Amino acid sequence: MPSISNKGRLMPQSPIRKLVPYAEDAKKRGVKVYHLNIGQPDIKTPDVALKAVKNNNLDIVAYSRSEGSEEYRTKLSEYYKKNHINVSASDIIITTGGSEALLFTFGSIMDHGDEVIIPEPFYANYNGFSVASGVKVVPVISKIEDNFALPPIEDFEKLITPKTKAILICNPGNPTGYLYSEEEIKKLAKIVIKHNLFLIADEVYREFTYDGEKHHSIMGIEDLENHGIMIDSVSKRYSMCGARVGCVVSKNSEVINTVLKFAQARLSPPTYAQIASEAALETPQSYFDEVIEEYVERRNTLIKELQSIEGVKVAKPKGAFYCIAELPINDADDFSQWLLEKFSLNGETVMVAPAAGFYSTPGLGKNQVRIAYVLKKEDLLTSVNILRKALKQYKP
Repeated sequence: MPSISNKGRLMPQSPIRKLVPYAEDAKKRGVKVYHLNIGQPDIKTPDVALKAVKNNNLDIVAYSRSEGSEEYRTKLSEYYKKNHINVSASDIIITTGGSEALLFTFGSIMDHGDEVIIPEPFYANYNGFSVASGVKVVPVISKIEDNFALPPIEDFEKLITPKTKAILICNPGNPTGYLYSEEEIKKLAKIVIKHNLFLIADEVYREFTYDGEKHHSIMGIEDLENHGIMIDSVSKRYSMCGARVGCVVSKNSEVINTVLKFAQARLSPPTYAQIASEAALETPQSYFDEVIEEYVERRNTLIKELQSIEGVKVAKPKGAFYCIAELPINDADDFSQWLLEKFSLNGETVMVAPAAGFYSTPGLGKNQVRIAYVLKKEDLLTSVNILRKALKQYKP
């Protein structure tokens, strides 16, 4: 039988999605599953975006430009300017989700065998994008005891080699909810300028910051014009995960021109999704105000309840809608599968994401899970109660 590629063998399973078959089996048995495993908000997509698609009278769903429609990119640049990010439509390439934006970025700035430094734990698919691109992830370890703060800058510099091409951060962070301070962003900027590297910032959770904290974009630092690459998406901002529209933003014209070649190879981003995304830019501020208020309540509820469970350690998120919880167990993969296969409380159970998949350092995160607080408060209370009872019954 023909063999698959070595790259295919190395491609990691998603820790967020690999337990789906067990969840589906649980549902077939009549068990209700609370999904805390995936960042799919239950917040309604803005009406203005939905109506733009429903009321559209296109006769032909044609290709758009490979870089995305000029109308959308122009309006998107205006949105960024309101957020103190001074870019033009020509600095933006529209992609099929933030995932494609990262793949195009990796392909544009790194060759096989090159290295990217990433503070871990990090969004699990960064591992997959790296394998797909033949790039080595070099992790900088942040710790739950420090609320997953940025590791000392010296830790980054120790890891830089002739193969290092970029530092990648997620701000606010998935899976930790960590929000980088302006000082931390400036420190990273100094490193990449000093060592002639790129700084890639995945900023898809920009709107989701709490407790009066502000988001600081790398695109707001003038000295980073040739070094900064921002990744963005409509998925979380407007609760439009299924639209699959993201973008690469950079003031470095060589980067943008190279990303465009990758974009041309896949032809164009989806037409209807761009229509919805362009319309979503008209979403009133009141929508975000209400959403943030809702997420703050959910976060506070989740953290308080988790902290009340004996043996559980949890970092308090400053942004996004995830947290990492350390459980009094040895194997979160086994526990997460057991929750779906063998445990229920009053006919209900929970689905969480084992955190080991959010690390690239072997052995780390084995007793941790990522929890997405994307469900309403009542469901979160029920979910944590199920976890509390499950931890008492679990016998590995």
